[in-house]
Amino acid sequence: MNVTREGGAVVRSLVPDLSRLLVATVGAGASVGFLAPLTGEDATAWWRERAELAAAGRLAVWTARDGDRILGTIGLVPADKANSRHRAEIVKLMVHPDARGRGVGRLLLSTAERDAARDGVTLLHLDTETDSPAERLYRSCGWTRAGVVPDYATNTDGELRPTTIYYKRLPPPGGDGA
Repeated sequence: MNVTREGGAVVRSLVPDLSRLLVATVGAGASVGFLAPLTGEDATAWWRERAELAAAGRLAVWTARDGDRILGTIGLVPADKANSRHRAEIVKLMVHPDARGRGVGRLLLSTAERDAARDGVTLLHLDTETDSPAERLYRSCGWTRAGVVPDYATNTDGELRPTTIYYKRLPPPGGDGA
């Protein structure tokens, strides 16, 4: 398995594959901001927007691949305010249902963390559906639970669910620990 940070032009070229991944992820019940059933057209439109953000430097995208097949993806959104350049948000960690349990999510997350630290980010944050498999992953990777927001978003079936907010401190540039 190979994890690669993709530039905007590559993300554009991967839109069909990334759209299929998104549809499969939502179809398997992952709460990543969409309701089921998610159409290929809607997934494609969403990924096209992400490709433009990546091209503009407002989103970093990594893919995990086994050969030509995309097994998963993760995004990182850098803060856009002058007083928060030290932080970024992890967004849309997705692993294809067929690839779950193989360490894909853990590898994507650790790669994004490492690259963020290398780029000078010292604080990451994210949100995830409370009691989801993703929440267990974040805790096992050293993320700290900041709190729970009730009825934050709906799951793929449209049922209101709580969301847990997490953060992780990264070592400062040239530092040796958080």
